[in-house]
Amino acid sequence: IWRVALAVEVQVELRTVDDKAMPNAVVYLTAKQSLPSSAPQAIAIMDQINRQFSPHVLAVQKDTQVRFPNSDSIKHHVYSFSAAKRFELQLYKGLDANPLLFNTTGVVELGCNIHDWMLGYVIVLDTPYFAKTDVAGKASFTLPEGEYRLNIWHPRIAQSPQSLEHDVSISGDNSLSYHLDKPLLADLNQYEAVPADVNDYE
Repeated sequence: IWRVALAVEVQVELRTVDDKAMPNAVVYLTAKQSLPSSAPQAIAIMDQINRQFSPHVLAVQKDTQVRFPNSDSIKHHVYSFSAAKRFELQLYKGLDANPLLFNTTGVVELGCNIHDWMLGYVIVLDTPYFAKTDVAGKASFTLPEGEYRLNIWHPRIAQSPQSLEHDVSISGDNSLSYHLDKPLLADLNQYEAVPADVNDYE
C-alpha cells in the first residue's frame, strides 16, 4: 500500500543578530526521503532595471532556463565567472538574448562589464522547495510531511553555510524561527545611485 504524504504549510522566520527581520534571504528545504519529482519552472527572469539587476537575488531549481531581458534604455554586458555558470551576454535595448540553462547547483555571481557597480546573484538549487523571505523576514512553503534539511543563504550573511543548515522533521503545520549569530556583511549593492556617463552605451 502506498502512503501519500500529506501536504502541510511551513513558515520559516529569519532574524538578524540584533533581532531585525531579514528580508530577501533564500530558504530552501531538501527532502531526505524519496518524493515525486517536480519539474523546474519553464523560465525565470533576471532583468536589468535602472542599471541594477532585478531581482538582486534570484533562486531557481536546477535545470531552469533564465532569461536576461534589458528594460533599460542603455546597453549592458552581463557576465559571470562563477564555477556553477560561466557566460557573457551583450544586452541591447529591445533585443532579447536567448535564455541560458542553469544546470549546475551553486551560487552564480553576476556583474556588468560596463557598469561595474552592478551586482546580482542566481542561486541554483537541487530542490523545488525554496522561497525568499519577505519584508517581515518570513518565507512560506507548502510541501509533503517528512524529513528535510533546511538551508539559508544571502550574500550578506557572514556565517558559514554549515552553521545555517538544520535537520527538520515536518509533521503538520509548522512555524520555524532562526536568528543569525553574526552581524551582516556590508551592503555592496548600496552603491547604486551612479549617474549616466560616457560609459553608458546607447
